[in-house]
Amino acid sequence: MRVLVLGATGLIGSAVTARLVAAGHEVVGLTRARDAAARRLPVARWIVADLRDVRGPEDWLPHLEGIEAVVNCAGTLQDSLRDSTAKVHRDAPAALWRACERAGVRRVIQLSAIGVDRGGITDFSRSKMDGDEALEATSLDWVILRPSVVVGRQAYGGSALFRALASLPALPRIADAGPLDVVQLDDVAETVARLKPGAASWVALELAGPQRLSFDEVVAAYRSWLGWRPARRIRVPGVLMSLMWRLGDLVAWFGWRPPVRSTARRELVRGAVGDNSAWRAAIGIQPTPLAAALAAEPASVQERWFARLYLLKPVAFAIFILFWLATGLITLGPGYRAALGVMEASAAPSTAELAVIAGGFADIAVAGLILFRRTAKAGLLAALAVTISYLVAGTLVRPDLWLDPLGPLMKVWPILALNLILLAILDER
Repeated sequence: MRVLVLGATGLIGSAVTARLVAAGHEVVGLTRARDAAARRLPVARWIVADLRDVRGPEDWLPHLEGIEAVVNCAGTLQDSLRDSTAKVHRDAPAALWRACERAGVRRVIQLSAIGVDRGGITDFSRSKMDGDEALEATSLDWVILRPSVVVGRQAYGGSALFRALASLPALPRIADAGPLDVVQLDDVAETVARLKPGAASWVALELAGPQRLSFDEVVAAYRSWLGWRPARRIRVPGVLMSLMWRLGDLVAWFGWRPPVRSTARRELVRGAVGDNSAWRAAIGIQPTPLAAALAAEPASVQERWFARLYLLKPVAFAIFILFWLATGLITLGPGYRAALGVMEASAAPSTAELAVIAGGFADIAVAGLILFRRTAKAGLLAALAVTISYLVAGTLVRPDLWLDPLGPLMKVWPILALNLILLAILDER
């Protein structure tokens, strides 16, 4: 079949896409960035579109020519500059359902979330349910899949957070966290692959794992899988946890997608549990327990690196941004005279003043570029270029600084190293 997959580059979407391709289907993927997606996933064709820009069925009809089935794996946790829960979960899918009816595309599989039909407590769950209800109101041959927290060898968002917390020397307790029926990514992808026309239809299935675990038990399972001894559990003060959730919300407005946000907190308190009996009966699948899935694929050193780096990454970016911002502000403020004195040693006063001012603003501009996710790579490359230029200029103007006991030029090397490391770990998925 020729299948259109929305969210084809996401955690679930990429696994579903790979499974459909392996089964011999021709996949048309929808993405925001064609080049990056095309290098990662072997699909027949890519459609470049942003779900936030969809206005009605007419926007979808050109993309449905020759399509025989649609799988919607698109999702976003929380509203931000890059994301809109209402548009991604409700408006764009509702327009797609109407377009499918007009284009004669009958088979639609919708990836929703467990518990959304029990009352929406966040914009995430409410908008997911709105999208489900819009599909249920159509004449299409539909299936709604509502997975619990999805985990697998690949990791993103909440599933990556489990590994990150497992890497800490002491495991923080998340107050009031509800129970979880974690489900394996492979089981979700296999379910989609089995839902050919003529299989289960007009049904919503809860994709819940076979074990009900606490949040602490899930984190402990990952710590054991990573090969580390059991860690002491500590209770994090509520004030500190509240600050972390709010900080995550703030960071999201700069285009980043941290898993620690207020929506995640509220959904985590509710938990993610369900009844998998209808799923097993309809699909003939036996969900894999977390311990069995982890035991089947022992953790590698790359997994341990990722787990340790996951929480260090935002810390390193924050420090790097503050470093560039502070150097710029100091250059234009209290350190202006000192910087001017260094430059005047080898340049005319007017040229020296222009160089100092330009350097200060350049540092601030670098910090601003790195702060926003969309321009972070450009900012890191600019930081690399500016740092090297400072190194060269410093060598030409004041070569004696190489012998300074405080090492103002020698300290540039670790800055360059951190810059390269941040470029290497910039990718989100």
